[in-house]
Parts: sequence; structure tokens; C-alpha cells
Amino acid sequence: MPVHDNQGKLKFLIIRFSSIGDIILTTPVLRCLKKQRNCSIHFLTKKSFSSLLIANPYLDKIHTIENNYKEILTALKAEQFDYIIDLHKNIRSTRIRRALGVKTISFNKLNIEKWLLVNFKLNRLPDLHLVDRYFQALKPLDIKNDQEGLDYFIPASEKINLHQFFQDYPLHLKHTTQYIVLVVGAAHVTKQIPKGKLIELCQAIQHPIVLIGGKNETALGQAITQEAGTHVLNACGQLSIHQSASLIEQAWRVITPDTGMMHIAAAFQKKIISIWGSTVPAFGMYPYYKKGVHENTSIQLANLSCRPCSKIGYAKCPKGHFNCMRQISIDQIVNALVD
Repeated sequence: MPVHDNQGKLKFLIIRFSSIGDIILTTPVLRCLKKQRNCSIHFLTKKSFSSLLIANPYLDKIHTIENNYKEILTALKAEQFDYIIDLHKNIRSTRIRRALGVKTISFNKLNIEKWLLVNFKLNRLPDLHLVDRYFQALKPLDIKNDQEGLDYFIPASEKINLHQFFQDYPLHLKHTTQYIVLVVGAAHVTKQIPKGKLIELCQAIQHPIVLIGGKNETALGQAITQEAGTHVLNACGQLSIHQSASLIEQAWRVITPDTGMMHIAAAFQKKIISIWGSTVPAFGMYPYYKKGVHENTSIQLANLSCRPCSKIGYAKCPKGHFNCMRQISIDQIVNALVD
């Protein structure tokens, strides 16, 4: 029989290995489970993503894997969980569930419906966000969605002081409180806004802009700032994910493709202009806000016959033209900033 901890709490293991956005979308489950049950919550993820959860007050312990799930099995068995909540639901998570042999709750990934939309453009998906599908799966535990949206917790040491951040830049940036964060990277190329479009967008916007992205986007950020003007600041490759989140938290607006940063912005209830290329909001992973807040404007070519071409994205456009991003209207994005 499962062994409760010494405080008599139920012990849950949440599984979500990756990625940034997907892990952030699990946070309402963590919060509601902790607040509505006398429980201990453990989380299993990839080591590279564990920092996203390090400051989350609703977690009791984080377990990580690097390559092989077997490396963690002994430690997980020793915990003697009461329940596993599998929010990844792939072969690896299934093997872990079977190895632990405890009660499991998982959710419907709707892979057949997504396949139909990608391959035949037949939309049989429910008009329901992924977060709400998670809570449907939790009904046997009588866990209810508190409608407070997503969480993102920034360690105090990682918070950006805007005065210090802007002090070495042109005068019109030094004391700004109305800057725009523009996310220039994405895990898959067909989710990324093309370089030329990013330059055109920055040139069309009058407000100060901060570019954020990983080390792989450093050169792209430099190229954009050289072409777009002194109102654009390149922070690509210079910040941790928490520091990028801190800039997002304090931003006036956020322009982003379908990325983890989009979900971080939603966690802070920011006004988002989300740009959609090869993926579509219909997959159920658009910005998720607390009840009563609707701050996202989705920009997409809704009638492009080849969209969506993938549920996650590709390294290059399968058709070779990348019209889903190249034909996005700059005016539509600019107008959405002040709507």
C-alpha cells in the first residue's frame, strides 16, 4: 500500500518532461491540487527545464531526467506515490507509470483530431483550451479550476531592475515604462517570424522595443537592431529565462510567435499580440488568462490552405514559400498594439 508522508498527506507525481510552454500550462493544476487537497506534489521533468519550477511554491520536490527514464526509477519508487498525474502521456511517461504501478490520471491528447486538422484540414477539435482539458481529466479527484490562470514565479535574484537595465542605452530608452517585448526565437523555424518581417515590424513601431531570444538568436538580434533603429534594444542571448520573464512582466506589450514566452506573458496577464505560422490556436494552446481577462490578439492567415502543416512545427516550410509568416500584415500587428 502507498505510504503517506509523516503529515498524512496524499503524495502526487506530476509528469511533464518538456517544453517551456507546456510546463507553464501545467501550473494551474499544481496550484489547484495543492490548495484543494492535503497533499504533497512532486514534479518529474527534463533537467534542462527544471529551473522553470524551482520557485513554484506549490511544489514539494522536483525530479529530473537527462536522457534515460530508468535513471530515476529507483528514486521514484522510493517515494511511494499515491497518484501519478501524467500530463505528457507519451511512451516514456507510460513506462514510468507502469514501473511505479500506482493509480494514474492522464488526459486525452486528441492526436487523431490534430492529425485530421493537419492532414485534411478537418477541425474536429473541441473549442477547449489544453488547461481546461487537464481539469476535465482531474474530475475523479474532484479538483476544480479556480480560473486564476497560469503561474510563473521569478526568483528574487533574477528580477530585472529596469533603471539599471536601460542605463547604458539611448536617452529615450533610459526612463521608459512603455516598452514592447518582441520575441524573435522559437523552437521550430516555421513558428519563427522571419528576419525581414521582424525588421519591417520594428521600423513600423514607434515605441521602444526589447528583443528577447536565446543564444541562437544573438546574431539575428544584432542584425535587426542595425537595420531597425536606435529604439530597438537587442537582449538576445544575454538573459536567463527568468530574466526574460522579468522583462515580459514589466513590459507594456508583448509580440510573440507560438512560443513558451507567449505563455509566460499570459501568466503575467500581459496584452499579447501572438503571431501564428505553421501552428494554429485551434490546437488549444493559445494564451490562457484568468477568468474575465482577454488580452490576446491572434494574428494569422486563417485561409491559407496549407495551414496548419504541423502540430509542433518544422525546421523549414514544407512548401518552400513560408507564406504563413511572410504574408502576415505588419499594419495588423501595429494596430493591435493600441486596440
